[in-house]
Amino acid sequence: MKVLTAAEMREVDRLTIEAGIPGIVLMENAGLRVMEFLRERFAPLSEQRVVVLCGKGNNGGDGMVIARQLHTCDRPLELYVVLLAAPEELKGDAAANYRMLEVCGCPVHREIPVEARCASLVIDALLGTGVSGPATGLMLEGIRAINHDFPLAQVVAVDMPSGMPTDTGAPTGEIARADYTVTFTAPKISQVVPPTCDAVGELVVRAIGSPPRLYDHVWRSVVEPAMFRELLAPRAPSGHKGTYGHALIVAGSRGKSGAAAMSGMAALRAGAGLVTVASAASAIAEISMHAAELMTEPLRETESGVIALSADVQAAAEGKTVIAVGPGLGRAPHIAALVNRMWEAFEQPMVLDADALVPTPAAAAGRTRILTPHPGEMARLTGKSTAEVQADRIGIARGYAMEHGVTLVLKGQRTVIAFPDGRVWINPTGSPAMATGGTGDILTGLIAGMLAQFPARPDEAVPAAVYLHGRAGELGAEANGEQYLIATDLLLYLPDAMEECAEVSHGV
Repeated sequence: MKVLTAAEMREVDRLTIEAGIPGIVLMENAGLRVMEFLRERFAPLSEQRVVVLCGKGNNGGDGMVIARQLHTCDRPLELYVVLLAAPEELKGDAAANYRMLEVCGCPVHREIPVEARCASLVIDALLGTGVSGPATGLMLEGIRAINHDFPLAQVVAVDMPSGMPTDTGAPTGEIARADYTVTFTAPKISQVVPPTCDAVGELVVRAIGSPPRLYDHVWRSVVEPAMFRELLAPRAPSGHKGTYGHALIVAGSRGKSGAAAMSGMAALRAGAGLVTVASAASAIAEISMHAAELMTEPLRETESGVIALSADVQAAAEGKTVIAVGPGLGRAPHIAALVNRMWEAFEQPMVLDADALVPTPAAAAGRTRILTPHPGEMARLTGKSTAEVQADRIGIARGYAMEHGVTLVLKGQRTVIAFPDGRVWINPTGSPAMATGGTGDILTGLIAGMLAQFPARPDEAVPAAVYLHGRAGELGAEANGEQYLIATDLLLYLPDAMEECAEVSHGV
């Protein structure tokens, strides 16, 4: 699903109108799509007490379509339509819909009636994608009313929560907080990136007539299960462990065996046919205790129990489908040289995480290389501050991926996946319950496990692992609460996440 800027959305609307669908028809379609949603979620509407708050622009016009439909089709509901502008300020299609509202006999208030404060449903149609800068005047008053004056109501935003900027996650002023947002054609950037995405509630995307070919070129997308549907298809009856790849996890050190074991277990749970964990010799026994299914490869180590630079990783990598490096590796001075040697020597897909995220000597040169930094690690890779990384997650991830020829997985709320060709996918799954040690190690293993099965399809395997990782966290949090989840719990909920995504992808 593509993600658009305000300018891109305006261009899509312009081209749609130019192609033959008038603007007033698009506005009618927008209102009808919201009505469909309202009837799905809040039936019977005739028993609701509804307030529709309208501004003077096209967003307000959408709201007046909704108000007209409610007034004519859903009686005896209690309806209050409020226009926070002078009627003479309305122009074009919004003015036409105001006249239609008058003709059908629907009263329109200029301020919110006292009795409307007990509304069960508030429709926010004050400001849409055209907002620039913080809301002021009557619009600000309307936003504050939505946030504070309707204690019993659920809020449905039309296209955008009012006051939300379209092209950035950084709020410029006060934003109306919605329980649901029904947006049109495609999501907008601020609806899918933090912190503004928190004000959106549940995001619902509805088509209003614009052909997808008008925005197929956009390089931003939200990850959906349909994007990796074929990876979750039932396996062939003739499949065996050799069919589904052999993942090598180069990880762990003395005292940090858990990170290596979790990555290996995650690779198995993701579906890899075989998984070998190569680690410092003194850590192997502890790693083996975590799962009998893991194979192990002891490597030469230093006196401190870290994999030595002279370790024969090349022999361990022989015949492996994918190599993941980093969890629990340690930060000894020679680790960067060890990682760089592997980077240059191995042709297989590689996943680099944690202690393996070191400056590399050359671009990936067409080989599959996946880096999975959190914001602090991304700051070290780029020489920027963590705050700078967080302020431009999409731009920084995309720039690094294109410059170095890698797939960059920038972890955090709404993980950003940037590809070498400039495409960016934004992952919608995840939970604050996952803010606990080891969840990154699980993600490394899941990516390795997916790549072991589909080494030639990293553009699907990596987003699939990221999406499923986040969804498993959501399911675990729903079952256990946000405070109690631990990293290995993700493996317990991964089967449910995979089954859910498979059912969605295949239309079950």
